[in-house]
Amino acid sequence: MTYSVPEHPLPDWLAQLVSPLDDKLGVKVREISPHRCVVTAPLDGNTQPMGLWHGGGSGVLVETAGSLAAMAHARTLEHSAVGTELSVSHLRPPHGHQVIATATAVHLGKRTTTHIVEIVDDEGRICAIGRMTCQVI
Repeated sequence: MTYSVPEHPLPDWLAQLVSPLDDKLGVKVREISPHRCVVTAPLDGNTQPMGLWHGGGSGVLVETAGSLAAMAHARTLEHSAVGTELSVSHLRPPHGHQVIATATAVHLGKRTTTHIVEIVDDEGRICAIGRMTCQVI
């Protein structure tokens, strides 16, 4: 199990945080910092019975991108982070081969973090938007 791809080296601490669910979905981390985290997942194999991207996959990507960015922030305080709130709005089905989720920090505090996450498809269209709040522990 790994989040890494050869062209995007990741911090060593991230190797210990790979979620089995993320691994099943094929999630890869392209960028990670407290302020921004970018993850991708393939459309193939992550669809619902109608052949469209599964909305639960969007939830996973919002949770993963937001939580990993929160963890990167918490590590600067010598702490950890866990999710406390997740919301996702689905706007349109993605087209192409993958979706890209980008978490952007709106609050990095001593006790909580909040990230807004946009999920786009290969055509650059926003397909879902979400918010992830984490508690720093």
